[in-house]
Amino acid sequence: MGEYLDKLSDKVRVHLLQLVKSAGIPDDPETLEQMARGWDEKMESFRNLVMEKGMEELESMDKDDSRGALLITYSGSILTIGPMEEQFRNVEYSSIGMRTDVPETAQEEKSEIKEDIAIDEPVYFLSGPIHQSSPIYRIAVMNESIEKEEQEELLAEITKVLSEDFVEVNKTIIIE
Repeated sequence: MGEYLDKLSDKVRVHLLQLVKSAGIPDDPETLEQMARGWDEKMESFRNLVMEKGMEELESMDKDDSRGALLITYSGSILTIGPMEEQFRNVEYSSIGMRTDVPETAQEEKSEIKEDIAIDEPVYFLSGPIHQSSPIYRIAVMNESIEKEEQEELLAEITKVLSEDFVEVNKTIIIE
């Protein structure tokens, strides 16, 4: 394999292979290494923003946890889950990648999460911009001391920066 591909977990590697197939990208070692390098750069961007904004990474999140959260799926999509207002949340789904089988973005202001969120499992929604996500790779939650309105603003800012970073990384992946 290659330097970056070797660093990936088996689960991430499987998802990259699925992405390559669904996007019609050449399935060769050089392309897979470029995809793995891109994945590594995206996760570094995620880690840096999470740390910079004082968010906490978790293995799971109770569906009734009132804090806002940022989730990254194994397919590289971003799920921005706003803080809970009554039983609803503002949820934005952003597919940042080369997938053609999912919407580029989708948003729903009155979303309901069906069950607790856990790494390696999809997020299921009773109502939301999507019915379910790809399995979750990372979960980061807002600090509970931050007011809900400020959480929404920070999540919007983080999502914008992260989306722009992911798009820039995708531009460096040369697919012929």
